[in-house]
Amino acid sequence: MRVAFVYYDYSSFVEQDYEILSRHFDVERVQYSKPGDIFEMASSISRSDIVFSWFAAGHSFLSVMLSRIFGKRSVVVAGGYDVAFLPDIGYGQYTQGWIKRKYTDLALENADAVLAVSQFTREEVLKRTKPRRLEVVYNGVDTEKFHPKGEKDDLVLTVASGSTNVIKLKGLDTFVEAAYLLPNVKFLIIGVRGDVLNILRSKSPENVKILGRVSRDELVECYQRAKVYCQLSYVESFGMALAEAMACGCVPVVTDRGALPEVVGDTGFYVPYGDEKATAEAIRMAMVSEKSPRDRIERSFRIDQRERRLVTLLKELPEKGR
Repeated sequence: MRVAFVYYDYSSFVEQDYEILSRHFDVERVQYSKPGDIFEMASSISRSDIVFSWFAAGHSFLSVMLSRIFGKRSVVVAGGYDVAFLPDIGYGQYTQGWIKRKYTDLALENADAVLAVSQFTREEVLKRTKPRRLEVVYNGVDTEKFHPKGEKDDLVLTVASGSTNVIKLKGLDTFVEAAYLLPNVKFLIIGVRGDVLNILRSKSPENVKILGRVSRDELVECYQRAKVYCQLSYVESFGMALAEAMACGCVPVVTDRGALPEVVGDTGFYVPYGDEKATAEAIRMAMVSEKSPRDRIERSFRIDQRERRLVTLLKELPEKGR
């Protein structure tokens, strides 16, 4: 079976699904970044049996419409940003103009299947529209790659990337403020660059270290060193870095927002968004906790579980006309 794999940005979780599908199908990658790319997209879809698109946006709207024209099946992954409406922090596709919102609506309504990465994201989809078929297929972690190793340091870690609104979105300001309350504990922020990095450095105490992008191997090493991983977000549709950190044995400290409770369950500590005092106290408890977050990832969020579900769904998706 041939699959046209359509995307806008080739992020780590998009790459992961491409690799999964490529093990089972003949997959052709199609990046849509400018209007002229529609010709390559149409050519690929015409040769394919199924169109698989990550994120419901302009590129997936085009891929779904082209799949209907060519009589092909279509699947769209709702990843979070595409169905979010958070005007308070300027986050989400639905905070954009009406044209972008309409593209998303039409992609979700006309795809043969929409796959949400969490129950929370599924509910966000249903707030916008009612797809023909809507299922939850959780993101997955490679627990052979992400695993504990050696002794843990008294280190608190968080990972984030993006423009300046990522500070509020990921609660990085709260992370820094909590560090002031725990001067003898090391804090590490990974992934930020440019203005975000400069802003955070200007506000951080001496016990906070800030790195830009690191390699995958370096990131795994940081997960393996850290005792605690913080996800202090305003909202999360899943929390991929959080799940990877949990697989490496980090005890999570998270807000009770979005899909974070789905991922963490009873293996971590919950704090209100923006509360640095509660965050510092939760970090203190997490440092001495004997919780086993890796067990939860191995039980519910392994990459092979996502692989089996995706492959089964694509094989069983009814052909057009049946």
